[in-house]
Amino acid sequence: MARLTQSKQPRKQRRALFNAPLHVRQKLVTAPLSRELREKYGVKRLPVRKGDKVRIMRGDFKGHEGEVVRVDLKRIAIYVDGVTIKKADGTPVFRPIHPSNVMIIDLKLDDEWRRKIIERRSKHRAGQQEAGEQQG
Repeated sequence: MARLTQSKQPRKQRRALFNAPLHVRQKLVTAPLSRELREKYGVKRLPVRKGDKVRIMRGDFKGHEGEVVRVDLKRIAIYVDGVTIKKADGTPVFRPIHPSNVMIIDLKLDDEWRRKIIERRSKHRAGQQEAGEQQG
């Protein structure tokens, strides 16, 4: 998780989280990639985006797979297709899920900026692995 404040006090940690700017909140909605995607792209985790296919790993909907319908940066939550609860009057509403409780199983790569992020991170990771092999 991105470091928001120098303080160790829970009160200040929460305040920093609630008052975080959008560019920091975007980093807070990251989720790990599946093993296949990790090997394919050489990246461990990426921010979740609308259109990604995810598998829920924790909670009542564990094991459910679906497409991300909406990413809410204000609440640091994502909404997955098919993950709904019924209100008292019977209307279904999406259940918010924290991004740390999902795993990305299919990436939506129609955005060139996202492809550049993946390329940049995979190069950096490959460079780190080579440096580690040379030392050891």
